[in-house]
Amino acid sequence: MLCALAGAVAAAGFSHAQPAPGQMAPGSAAPSPNVFVPLPTPPSTPSVAPRPAPGPAPAAQPAGEAAGFPPPQVAAPKVAKRKPKPKPPIREWALSDDPTPSFQPETFFATAVASERYAKIVDNGGWPKVPGNVGPKAKGPAIAALRRRLDIEGDPNESVGQGEQWDARLVAAVKHFQARNGLKQTGVVSGATLRAINTSANVRFKQLASSSQRLAGVQFPFGERYVVVNIPSAAVEAIANGQVLKRYTAVVGDVDHRSPEVSTRITAINLNPTWTLPTSIIKNEIIPKMRRDPGYLARSRIKILDGRGAVIDPRSINWSSEKAVNYTLRQDSGTHNALGSIRIQMNNKHAVYMHDTPSKGYFNRDYRFLSHGCVRVQGVWDLAAWLLEGSGHWDRASLIAQIGKERQDLRLAHPVPVVWVYMTGWASADGTVHFADDVYQVDTIGMQADAR
Repeated sequence: MLCALAGAVAAAGFSHAQPAPGQMAPGSAAPSPNVFVPLPTPPSTPSVAPRPAPGPAPAAQPAGEAAGFPPPQVAAPKVAKRKPKPKPPIREWALSDDPTPSFQPETFFATAVASERYAKIVDNGGWPKVPGNVGPKAKGPAIAALRRRLDIEGDPNESVGQGEQWDARLVAAVKHFQARNGLKQTGVVSGATLRAINTSANVRFKQLASSSQRLAGVQFPFGERYVVVNIPSAAVEAIANGQVLKRYTAVVGDVDHRSPEVSTRITAINLNPTWTLPTSIIKNEIIPKMRRDPGYLARSRIKILDGRGAVIDPRSINWSSEKAVNYTLRQDSGTHNALGSIRIQMNNKHAVYMHDTPSKGYFNRDYRFLSHGCVRVQGVWDLAAWLLEGSGHWDRASLIAQIGKERQDLRLAHPVPVVWVYMTGWASADGTVHFADDVYQVDTIGMQADAR
């Protein structure tokens, strides 16, 4: 499992594969699909060859054409089209302000109960679709359909009554629907909200049933303090005494390099980490890059080290061969580093972790499935300071003051449990049901025969 290559390294155009032990390599976006341009069809030839004009003798013609038959048409060679990846859906995403953790001791049971309720909705025919955008000036059948749609889902905070007129009660219900679907609370049904409203009851049931099955296999030591990453929500939660103290925007693994489900403990904070490039990146990305641009490593502040740790001049390596894989390539620490200036260490078999990034602009995107497995955290310095409480006199300011200095590994006095879960549908202890897009397309449990 791989981490995302960010900042200047990502901008330079290489991705990464399996890292060396203890290091996680970030990656870059997938290449654009090839475009197929059909060959032109050969022009048709008259059935009877025209009489040549006086002058030089014409070139010899094929026997068939000379006899009055059209020449055989040469079929254009078949070129396989690469199917383009579908565009990410418009999410109009918003970070939840709900103090209830997305994952708590009651989540599995509450989600299982919710899946049963949605299965009954499917059996009863599902819910109606809203025919189009609905807002303050709307009235008529679309309003009635929206009220019926929300009423069938049965969230007690979305009780909207009947009628074909827009009112404040309906606005509040739409905002609540948007909140539990991770959308901006506009109170208007359009765009991503309309798409969520018209997602079938069958799909919602499938999300709850699939998430419930995944949660059944999670062994997690809930405590007074713990951290949750719900991958489909692209969010990180710092939880204390059963409440979310802070929820952070995150960038998680893309569809080709998925963030794994992990249950472990955070043990240390690494300040000013270096990044050791894995052999796969050296072979597949660095060597071709250096053939085209010999100054690339120097600009990226990546050193080449031999087995004794001595620095090697890149000009001494034959980049037309694969000799470079015999060396260690290490990127210096600093804000330019693919990991940023801080990493949250959590031991696991996938070698993934949470970290800073020089590509801060990614946090402003609605679609944040962009890394190669690791989780980039907006506000990672605040999260690190919270994790280090009781481990010395560290706060956000003192941590940031270390940027650009020597690498430090700050051990937590009390390791903090952390869980990465993949929940596309889940229910809180009070019965409120939440949904997020199944970006990885892994929800398959409980699929009904139709798509009501």
